[in-house]
Amino acid sequence: MIEELLSLRRLSFSFPQQKPVFSDLSLTVRKGEFVSIVGASGCGKSTLFKVIAGLLEQTAGEIGLRGSGSGSGGNRLGLKAYMPQQDLLLPWRTVLDNCLLPLEIKGRAGKDKKSVVQDMLKRFGLAGYELAYPHELSGGMRQRAAFLRTLMSGGELMLLDEPFGALDAMTKRDMHRWLLELWGDLGRTVMFITHDLEEAILLSDRIFLMPSGSGGSLQEMNVELPRPRRLEMNYEPGFVSLRAELERRLYETRTV
Repeated sequence: MIEELLSLRRLSFSFPQQKPVFSDLSLTVRKGEFVSIVGASGCGKSTLFKVIAGLLEQTAGEIGLRGSGSGSGGNRLGLKAYMPQQDLLLPWRTVLDNCLLPLEIKGRAGKDKKSVVQDMLKRFGLAGYELAYPHELSGGMRQRAAFLRTLMSGGELMLLDEPFGALDAMTKRDMHRWLLELWGDLGRTVMFITHDLEEAILLSDRIFLMPSGSGGSLQEMNVELPRPRRLEMNYEPGFVSLRAELERRLYETRTV
């Protein structure tokens, strides 16, 4: 039986004295899935992640974790690993110390955990950069360090808000290759925001399309491509067909 990890039931959010950012959104995410959220700029994708993470309080609706309601946003803080659009690495801390930060906050940064982080840095292609500072890293390396710090914060569900959006095309492709190789071993469930349609198809099991206005419901699209996936799939007929379908649906959400 596939386990439901997260559920949103008729979720709405609005800032005080303003029209809703989104309303009446429902979806479920199953354990071990990679789910992407796509939609036009300004449709509320990042705000949705902040509500799920507990940084903002929903106006209406319910967020469920493992089949139980999570209550207020404060109850959700720390239960999910959240990575915003900017890497937000602390410039005065080394790569190692940045990645240890979530463990320090939780009082778990002992010598054994430091050894775990050092081993993970090797897996993330950051061996030899443990004592480097963020300004000494390339864009892709900064994102890998930020990703590892997010991973070390714990939580089965990772919320990744356009983590590769600021990277150049070649670096982004390298990050896709790296993430495809790594994700299967992490044992985490991922929700991923992106504007890159090919990125969404390549990485995801399912894609949800956010409506452009505050009304309308999420549309779901299954990505029935075999795993493990390769970058070369971008040129295969099945992939091209999925991209055309996703682009068509996105256009429709912007014109209703």
